Amino acid sequence: MDQDAGGLVPDQFTTGSDTVTDAGRLSPLAASLVRQPRRTSAWRVVVRQRLALTGIVLVVFFGIVALIGPYVAPHGKTEQFSGARLQPPSRTFLMGTDEFGRDVFSRLLFGARISFQVGLIVVGVSASIGILLGIVAGYRGGWTDNIISLISDIIFAFPAVLLAIAVITMLGNNLTNAILAISLVYIPPFVRIVRGSTLTVRNTAYVEAARAVGVSTPRMLARHIFPNITAPLIVQASIAFALAILSEAALAFLGLRNKAPEPSWGSMVSGSYGYLQLSAWLAIVPGVAIALTVLGFNLLG
Repeated sequence: MDQDAGGLVPDQFTTGSDTVTDAGRLSPLAASLVRQPRRTSAWRVVVRQRLALTGIVLVVFFGIVALIGPYVAPHGKTEQFSGARLQPPSRTFLMGTDEFGRDVFSRLLFGARISFQVGLIVVGVSASIGILLGIVAGYRGGWTDNIISLISDIIFAFPAVLLAIAVITMLGNNLTNAILAISLVYIPPFVRIVRGSTLTVRNTAYVEAARAVGVSTPRMLARHIFPNITAPLIVQASIAFALAILSEAALAFLGLRNKAPEPSWGSMVSGSYGYLQLSAWLAIVPGVAIALTVLGFNLLG
């Protein structure tokens, strides 16, 4: 014990930066006051984000199916078995056959690639155009912002599927035009999100400092604004991917996407319309695939 001005003070409070006793150990009082940092394991993070994990699993699963599906399909996408029309699921045909004797499972695998191709291209096109227009509108303001916002609002006012149908009717009924139509529909959401985020970021201190030292506008947008607005874009991209798949399925169901022999999940649902009571699996199989894929991207977002 050491003598202090106020009386006796334990050695543990006078030994420097470390609070220790004479024996070199934390005293019971100090041990109770010192809280050990908790280590957050990867497992705990996963458990806390179960919905996001479910979304990742679904997206990765169907992504793998789209990637390798055509190579592992047991039959061709248009191969017909004349003596096995409308067969229920069996060992020979895991998910049954359709009205032409085609293997539903094989066509489901081929259709997955088309759906994911549509989603990737639509997100790439709509995000690229939407980000460019939104960041320019938010940063420049004035009449530039007014014109871009007005055009975006006009497009956004139309129902998505109805606008896509109008575009396909004018351009023609094929996969390329369907992708262009769906991409046009989902540009306005990206414009709105990027514009709003840019309006928030452009008046921050680091942007004002960069502007004060004479940073050019392109460099300002690319280096100081865009990296700080990516978080909402990731969410919107995942949602747009899901909506693109759903829109492609809707257009295919309406007969506005592709020719009948070419498999897609939407066209498979459309082709099963007349056989729901007799062969319900024709609609259930592609319908569940669409629902789970869209659910996965929504949970991921």
